[in-house]
Amino acid sequence: MTNQRERITVLMVCLGRSPMAEAVLKHEISTHLSIQQKFDIYVDSAGTGAYHEGEEADDRTIAVCKKHGIKADSIARAVIKEDFAKFNYILAMDQSNLQTLLNRQPSSSTSQISLFGSFSPSIPSSQQGKSKTKAEAISDPYYGGRDGFEISYRKCGEFAKGFLEYLERERA
Repeated sequence: MTNQRERITVLMVCLGRSPMAEAVLKHEISTHLSIQQKFDIYVDSAGTGAYHEGEEADDRTIAVCKKHGIKADSIARAVIKEDFAKFNYILAMDQSNLQTLLNRQPSSSTSQISLFGSFSPSIPSSQQGKSKTKAEAISDPYYGGRDGFEISYRKCGEFAKGFLEYLERERA
């Protein structure tokens, strides 16, 4: 008897932080054998706007990820209607992007849309992943220095670990 892994699709969304969130989540998946054994997880990223469509991630995102041994190589694209059918989880980096996604979500969509920060260890497990959960956002470091990108990286790591724990708990 073969052990079939459950396919899970995840879309990270914002206006610039999602490539880092995508790269960090992929890295966390690669370091969790139990996750790899149970799930076949596909991760992508997109923006609620098409401001940088077709471009690589911000150089500071690439540098911070590289410093931590993670490759951030996604190409920017905008969220499209089909994403609401394709992805099981659509995770926004902040409240503004969350609201945009909820407003665009077709009534036929079964995607679970929530803040990435709703998977923080500080959120009670019964509230994790819910769109109405008050959760920490990942602040936009774009107009600041490299320190902001390091803070975003740390939060992405924390929330990615929380998301994987959520999957193991909720989809076991």
